[in-house]
Amino acid sequence: MIADFQAAENMIEGFINMIDGRRRFFSHMKMVICIPSGITEVEKRAVFDSADHVDSKETYLIHEPMAAALGIGLDVEEPEGNMIIDIGGGTTEIAVIALSGIVCDQSIRIAGDEFTNDIVSYMKRQHNILIGERTAEQIKIHVGSALHELEGDLAPEDYAVNGRDLMTGIPKQIKVGYREIAHSLDKSISKIEDAVLKALESTPPELAADIFRRGLYLTGGGALLRGLDKRISLKTKLPVQVADDPLRAVVRGTGIALKNTDRFSFLIDRKSV
Repeated sequence: MIADFQAAENMIEGFINMIDGRRRFFSHMKMVICIPSGITEVEKRAVFDSADHVDSKETYLIHEPMAAALGIGLDVEEPEGNMIIDIGGGTTEIAVIALSGIVCDQSIRIAGDEFTNDIVSYMKRQHNILIGERTAEQIKIHVGSALHELEGDLAPEDYAVNGRDLMTGIPKQIKVGYREIAHSLDKSISKIEDAVLKALESTPPELAADIFRRGLYLTGGGALLRGLDKRISLKTKLPVQVADDPLRAVVRGTGIALKNTDRFSFLIDRKSV
């Protein structure tokens, strides 16, 4: 969703210039842009307008869970249900997909950015140390966990964190372990679990049977959090699998949609908005 039009247009233009600096080859530019499933009609129009301003001749929108499903190799056109949990930066998208459509979905603004803020708040509250977002991101990568107990090789070593002591104002280093980070992320992960349960509750019985057999698919950067698949599995009593290279699942699926815009009926064009 676009909060700053100018920034969005500059970003899209920057990407285009990285491919074709002088715009020699893009006489007819076709674009596919992925959007959260909970987006409003006004927000969709804002995305189309931004694409128009960078000279896109054909613009299509695709919902992020659908792009993620394509990106991990699922056949979205078959009459069987698949549940995708895409934990991105700003939102977590949970959707049941069948017959080229999203049957039911939940979109919540709890995802990677919220995890980062949770870590910053925890370090301030528990250790009286102020850290930046980049440091919090590194903590999440090195010792981030959804479970308080990890088995064997999954358990990472403690991570040294540098920040500013809030009492003295002097730079300080402390070590944090994965159990502390699991504690700091607990509330946010619980909200994601609740959203998954809500989506399962509204799933039609026939598709619920497919999901019971196939399990849930985790994509997005948040899927890399240690033990998250096991935690969601314990909560739902269903098998959960993390997709291969979950970080790039959505962008791979968007690429597939771009190559097959004439085939996929779920792509949204300007006429349908």
